[in-house]
Amino acid sequence: VQLQASGGGLVQAGGSLRLSCAVSEHIFSINHMAWFRQAPGKEREFVAAITYRSGLRLYADSVKGRFTITKDNAKNTVFLQMNGLKSEDTAVYYCAAGQNWSREYVEWSYWGKGTLVTVSS
Repeated sequence: VQLQASGGGLVQAGGSLRLSCAVSEHIFSINHMAWFRQAPGKEREFVAAITYRSGLRLYADSVKGRFTITKDNAKNTVFLQMNGLKSEDTAVYYCAAGQNWSREYVEWSYWGKGTLVTVSS
């Protein structure tokens, strides 16, 4: 397993979901981790990121205060807790790893297959 995301599903607006991404140890230990999302017909956009050493976090303005990125170093797993979901959060969510601290998806080296989150209004 390089990066494997899970936890997507269908949820009503205002609800919560927790996404998980299991990461191979050799990638997890030396790379920052991030979540991106891509809605139908739109470009992939940055959601949140966390540094591999200090745990510094960065969020897109659209999710700040609603989403939380965390990681479990013992389990090589990164999480995205999503609360207060809105219909505009509907997208395929991807986890990514890389050594460039960036909001641009092209700067991230490793990608998992996405997990679909659908928020019904």
